[in-house]
Formats: sequence, structure tokens, C-alpha cells
Amino acid sequence: MGEGHSARHARSRDCRFAVYGRLYVGGRQVAFARVVTDHATFAYLCDVFVLPPYRGKGYAHALLAQLFASESLQGLRRIMLATTDAHHVYRPHGFKALSNPGLFMEVHNPDVYRSA
Repeated sequence: MGEGHSARHARSRDCRFAVYGRLYVGGRQVAFARVVTDHATFAYLCDVFVLPPYRGKGYAHALLAQLFASESLQGLRRIMLATTDAHHVYRPHGFKALSNPGLFMEVHNPDVYRSA
């Protein structure tokens, strides 16, 4: 199985386990978000992107409000995310530091996207 096939396969499977948000201004898409979820108990907000000229104007907040109003994300026990510098964007949407960090573990491979 080639890498291209794997990427296509992952994207097609992702549609069943993800909720997407898009924000348009003047007919142009300026923001995108993706939440991966089991639709039962857990979700992971893994992508939020706003085009640079539109940052700092409230578009991320509007997109997140739209996304979290989705029926697919109601009644979940936990929604998580990781951010290095945008805590101020997520706090108004109920995000806070882990209440019990000792419960969580990770497999971390920071070089996964580097060429050999």
C-alpha cells in the first residue's frame, strides 16, 4: 500500500469520525476547524486555522461557537485540545488546564513529518 493510498484512506475514514467547521467572509473561506470524535463520549479539537489577514478579529471565536453548537458534539464527557499559544482563544469556550493530568499519557513522535 503506497503512501498516497494511505492518505486517501485516512481522509475517507476521517469523515465518519470528524466534525468540520468552516467560516466564510464575502464568499471566501477564511477559517477552518476539525474535531475528531467518537460521537459518544470524547472529542479532540485538532485543527483550528484562520488566514493571517483575518486573525485577531473574532473569527476563531465565531467558528468555535458554530462548531460546538453542532449536535454531534453535544453530551460528550470530554473535549480536548493542545495549544502552544492560543489559550485565550479557547478559554471562553470552556477549555481549561487538565483537571487530572496524571490520567493522560501520549505517544509523541516529533519527527514523524521530517524527510529521511
